[in-house]
Amino acid sequence: MRITFHGGAGTVTGANYLLESAGDKILVDCGLHQGGGFSEKQNWEDFPYNPKEIAAVFVTHAHIDHTGLLPKLVKQGFHGKIYSTPPTRAFAQELLLDSEHILMQEAERFKKAPIYGVRDVEELMAKWDGVEYHVPFRVGSFTITFYNAGHILGSSFILIESEGRRIIFSGDLGNSPAPIIGSRENFTEHVDYCLIESTYGDRIHENVDMRKEIIEDLIEDTVKAGGVLMIPAFAMERSQELLFELNELAEHGRIPRIPIFVDSPLAIKLTEVYKKYESYFDQETRQIIKGGDSIFSFPGLKMTPTTDESKAINDVKPPKVIIAGSGMSHAGRILHHERRYLSDPKSTLLIVGYQAQGSLGRLILDGAKSVKMFGEEVPVRCRIVSASGYSAHADQPQLLSWLKPMKFSLKRVFVVQGEEQSSLVLAQKIRDELAVDADIPKSGEAIDLV
Repeated sequence: MRITFHGGAGTVTGANYLLESAGDKILVDCGLHQGGGFSEKQNWEDFPYNPKEIAAVFVTHAHIDHTGLLPKLVKQGFHGKIYSTPPTRAFAQELLLDSEHILMQEAERFKKAPIYGVRDVEELMAKWDGVEYHVPFRVGSFTITFYNAGHILGSSFILIESEGRRIIFSGDLGNSPAPIIGSRENFTEHVDYCLIESTYGDRIHENVDMRKEIIEDLIEDTVKAGGVLMIPAFAMERSQELLFELNELAEHGRIPRIPIFVDSPLAIKLTEVYKKYESYFDQETRQIIKGGDSIFSFPGLKMTPTTDESKAINDVKPPKVIIAGSGMSHAGRILHHERRYLSDPKSTLLIVGYQAQGSLGRLILDGAKSVKMFGEEVPVRCRIVSASGYSAHADQPQLLSWLKPMKFSLKRVFVVQGEEQSSLVLAQKIRDELAVDADIPKSGEAIDLV
């Protein structure tokens, strides 16, 4: 068995791994490169393998940095099958159609041919099958099993077996326990190799319980100051978590009743998809729903799917809360609200997710005094708050804890999907604390798994 690291090696985004065994070729994930500059230019390049030779793709979860180039794979001749959990398939369809719209705009701006179109997404979905957790199945010489990664609803880490070797792809591991989806699984059986993500491989998150207190305090501060609390949020998972926790705060009288807007058509669509997959919710959330509570609705909440409804938010006087995409402030309606309120000292920008190198959100988080938006320089005078407890990624202690049960059989760990510092620190921790060989593969590197 042979693995080649075509994406996610030395970077957080663009996950794409090629496995070869007994003449069969499969992929794990096929993600979009994000973050600006060189990384995004890679999205227009040809694949470093022939899509026509790929038998199947196994998808860990629906986020675009793991799925975003699948339609391009189809466009360039892929005729095989895609496999993931049913929720991942449903979420990916909405996310890919949204991504197609954004990529089309970028193609027009840079005078390039679009990476893919709506027809490619439709053809992709016709090839995509849903599989449940813990049900092994065969594709050629490979046996594949999905396990709950606890990152977003339906997310997986994947065990692949061939030629007497077993390898696990972590995908993105969750910051457990998480609202709605609960905790990721541990793997305690024999495994020879493991790819482990390292997004937060060099840091420790705030206590998960602290995040509700942070948002409670910020809403109170926003009311006192008469400002606006802006929350750039990923449409998938982060927006639903925020609604779930705001609902709890509102029901217990811990926040005042002020207008709270979800200004993201995609987040609104995905919230409806969530409701179709309640069987994947954790037991606690299912019990809340069984008791009659609508977990994504509370007094003061308003969804604004249309452009006119979005513009009307400007007419609502502060204090107010605006949750909008994109989560890294590189696109979406949050940009219009940031242009309006970043310069307001009474307002606050709450960062609740990872900000990739080169993204507008990262510039703001790193302390930029002003940022360029819509062709103009916008001064940053509002308060900037980062709540790492809202991360959907496991931190360093959680990553080590997840890996620990495998250490007795592991021959080698490949540290992927992280910036250089995060990957270096995690790899050294794995060597020191687990006594397992840990390497950071380079993009394009091929390794025989013997």
